[in-house]
Amino acid sequence: MNSDVPILRTKGLGRRFGGLVALAGVDLTLPAGRTLGVIGPNGAGKSTLVNLISGHLKPSTGSVVIDGMDLTGARPWRIAHAGVGRTFQIVKPFRGLTVADNVAVAAMFGPAAVRSPARARREAAEVLDRVGLGGKDALSPAELSVADARRLELAKALALRPRLLLLDEVLAGLRPAEIDPALRLIDELKNDGLTLLIIEHVVRAISAISDEILVLHHGRVLTQGPPERVLSDERVIEAYLGRRYTRKNRS
Repeated sequence: MNSDVPILRTKGLGRRFGGLVALAGVDLTLPAGRTLGVIGPNGAGKSTLVNLISGHLKPSTGSVVIDGMDLTGARPWRIAHAGVGRTFQIVKPFRGLTVADNVAVAAMFGPAAVRSPARARREAAEVLDRVGLGGKDALSPAELSVADARRLELAKALALRPRLLLLDEVLAGLRPAEIDPALRLIDELKNDGLTLLIIEHVVRAISAISDEILVLHHGRVLTQGPPERVLSDERVIEAYLGRRYTRKNRS
């Protein structure tokens, strides 16, 4: 790994669905160990961006380069093996498996490729403890609360041992008391040196954990920069935050 090479770089990245432009001309550079928050109104192209980076959609235009390798349009398994993990906005567990086996599968088929089922289960137990699901390993995913289902989604991604982690609204549906523990875990991942790209609607959360924030609007980059500057930008307030946010944070 060359520390001078960013873990993620996109250039002119775009995606059309027929006549609809979901994303257009997105250029971003994410160095190792940094956290990029992505915000914007519903339909701004945030999940499309993650799907293009992770290989779940093929770009109509532009390129995706991961750790110096051009992986534009590569299949998701190739991108996962390049060290990219992701969560899904709509959780996607293997419903016929236990919580522990969901995570063990990720450990066995990720880039590190743990070959022993017994070792994969041991690693799954460690990851489940870390995300707060210790003791729930034998449950079915259907038995989990919304918060725990989000934790399972994160555990599966972490079991891949990624260097770049894409989090798509991992805080969605959580109660206020559940958000702070999730933020502490994300802070721990940052301290471990993991590179993060995070889509989130909880503004206080995204501002607390991001080194920079990128704002998408109508599929295009509206602005990017440090959280304080971005969240005080009149264009961002007009397009996304609203005047109520400004009044609340001035009071």
